[in-house]
Amino acid sequence: MPFVATCDLFDTFKDAARFLQPGLRDFGAVTRFSGTVVTVKCVDDNSRVKELLATPGAGKVLVVDGAGSLRCALMGDMIAASAVKNGWAGVVIWGCVRDVAELAKLDLGIKALASTPRASTRRDQGLVDVPVELPGALVNPGDALFADEDGVVLLTAEQAASLK
Repeated sequence: MPFVATCDLFDTFKDAARFLQPGLRDFGAVTRFSGTVVTVKCVDDNSRVKELLATPGAGKVLVVDGAGSLRCALMGDMIAASAVKNGWAGVVIWGCVRDVAELAKLDLGIKALASTPRASTRRDQGLVDVPVELPGALVNPGDALFADEDGVVLLTAEQAASLK
């Protein structure tokens, strides 16, 4: 999916475009990315995040609803490196990451609330491909996500198809 600047998307779609509330920081070497959304809902357990990013990403973006938890990281350098190897365009985490110095070197879009050194505990929990409610927007599997220095914008697949 070709990247379109988030401000330009708002100029085109006005209030029909959804966006996440400000607060996400860039952690990857890529600050502008786009792709079809895959969702994960998990709190303090990155089992599903690790599993998904180890599969072919085909330019998709993983959106992780970590409930805004700052207790532990849902992705670190090894899982992020797996995402790069498997062709994911980006990861948006409503929660934390870790290994920030290494993440900054990876050819991957990474947005998250904060960083923490604490890893999550894997308990084999989490839901995949379910709608997730992040501050500012409902995010559905199959949505088109566009992220840049100004923020994160979401469009339906139909809206995104009209950009071509």
